[in-house]
Amino acid sequence: MKHYLALTKPRITWLILMSTGIGYFFGQHGPLNLWLLFHALLGTALLASGTATLNQWYERDADSLMHRTESRPIPSGMVTALKAFFFGLALIVAGEVELAWGVNALTAWIGFATVASYLVLYTPMKQRTWLSTAVGAFPGATPPLIGFAAARGVLTFEAWILFAIIFLWQFPHFYAIAWMYKDDYARAGIRMLPVVEPDGVSTSRHILAFALLLLPVSLLPGFLNMTGNWYLAAALLLGAFFVRAAVRVARDRTLFNARLVLKASVIYLPLLYVALILDRHARL
Repeated sequence: MKHYLALTKPRITWLILMSTGIGYFFGQHGPLNLWLLFHALLGTALLASGTATLNQWYERDADSLMHRTESRPIPSGMVTALKAFFFGLALIVAGEVELAWGVNALTAWIGFATVASYLVLYTPMKQRTWLSTAVGAFPGATPPLIGFAAARGVLTFEAWILFAIIFLWQFPHFYAIAWMYKDDYARAGIRMLPVVEPDGVSTSRHILAFALLLLPVSLLPGFLNMTGNWYLAAALLLGAFFVRAAVRVARDRTLFNARLVLKASVIYLPLLYVALILDRHARL
């Protein structure tokens, strides 16, 4: 079973569930409905796990060519491609049923759009154009929409602000990963931006641009009465920390600095979530 569990990418799923929980937290009115939250998280987890599995099924040949992915369950031979396909499909169907019956129709439709755009658009595009990163950022930013829709039944400007924060955060994060593993991606024929332009000039500019865009967008919850001043201070400090890492890689395009951007992104998002929760909680 550990090989099937590995197909679901649990560490990524946990981050997705954090984003879903944040959306639910901001969408709720009145007492916290833990049962509804449970259904929303379970349905999202099933969809995320199934999508990760089918993504690996689709990319099994490319994964076998990359050092960082050659030990995954399918290329290593621990799980056959056919079994992985039906496992992933079953998880996605179960997730859709869970959201439709356990939560509401809106969450199920958002979940369906997320899975479809990820598997039908983003995954095949990775071997055609570096713009796949931008396409993949849309399904990557939908978890807070699912959570918000689960709690509120509609999507308001608050939900879209949370979406925008995750959307922009993904670019420095994934460009840094692509930079670190550009040789692997090139070997597998995956056209990430650092593969297309190996000198890193365009990649570093994209990292800096999106880090700078993220800073003012991350302040919007404070300015639009979603949170208070404590969140604003935390978001400003975290944003400055993130931008500093981006400026560093733009000035000195090295693998070390790209890794620092990745570390900064991994630190930034959970701490921003904590600030969102704590200041929102203080205002309830």
